[in-house]
Amino acid sequence: MGLSNTQLRYYDSNVLRLPGDKRKEYHAQVDRLITELCKSVRDKTEIKITKVVKAGSFAKFTILRRTALDPVDVDVVFYISGRDATKETLDSLSATIYDLLVKTYPNKSVEDFEIQRKAATVKFVGSGLSVDIVPVVEDAGRPGFGWQYDIHDGSKIQTCAPCQIQFVRDRKNQDGDFRTLVRMAKKWRNYAEIKPLKSFAIELIMAHVLATQGKAGGIEQRFRDFLLYIAQSGLKEEIRFPENTAPFGSFSDPVVILDPVYSLNNVASRISEAERKEIVAAAQEAWEAANFASVEDDNGVWKELFGPGFKVED
Repeated sequence: MGLSNTQLRYYDSNVLRLPGDKRKEYHAQVDRLITELCKSVRDKTEIKITKVVKAGSFAKFTILRRTALDPVDVDVVFYISGRDATKETLDSLSATIYDLLVKTYPNKSVEDFEIQRKAATVKFVGSGLSVDIVPVVEDAGRPGFGWQYDIHDGSKIQTCAPCQIQFVRDRKNQDGDFRTLVRMAKKWRNYAEIKPLKSFAIELIMAHVLATQGKAGGIEQRFRDFLLYIAQSGLKEEIRFPENTAPFGSFSDPVVILDPVYSLNNVASRISEAERKEIVAAAQEAWEAANFASVEDDNGVWKELFGPGFKVED
């Protein structure tokens, strides 16, 4: 018999999904940071911020509520004008933002700030929220688009935060349970500690399964279809979407998933061959457990996938 949609929607609403009051709290915290950082940038640098967009899982409503295994982070994209995308480097932009963050929050430990490959991060100990400040050099000719830099190798990719948010919104409009399925997949990933499988890749794989297999069947069946797709395909086939436009990149990476807003970017480029095999093996094992739980109508087995917090009723 397996789990009903009602049961899994209960699990999603009461265990997985970020509660409304927490979402409001995080919004307020991020808004205060944006206000202070914009003021510092305006007063202390020549950088011109033209737009600020909250992005990532938080903006897409695919974020999980915070637990010991599920951190909460918000991407904030700062669109910057007056910079030459062929010469500007993320190194200087992120270093400037890092210094401003330290000065803006003098009572926080320096350890609460860090520079990542494409962002500067501030961590709020009280709420557990991490905010990634992502500087993007605005493309004046394409609203919403801009250039994002890798601090280590100097490479750049084109990005469009509003377009990525719209991508998930379009799938949600097509399938009302799309975000629930993504959150379930993320919870499985976190509990199984499959770190190479990033959230963006999960969203895109789930979107590919929706595009190729449709939305027929219950939530449980379709979650198992997600696992089975990874297990059977081995993640060896290139994934692309109707949103992808030329020019297209040519990739030799073990896993190739095209960024819907920039076909020259493989969002799975950092997954090694060993990590691909790890992900596929984990998906195969999870599918077998999920299939057994469904056939045997044994809800307890689902805790092997989602952890001891799994529940489908009060």
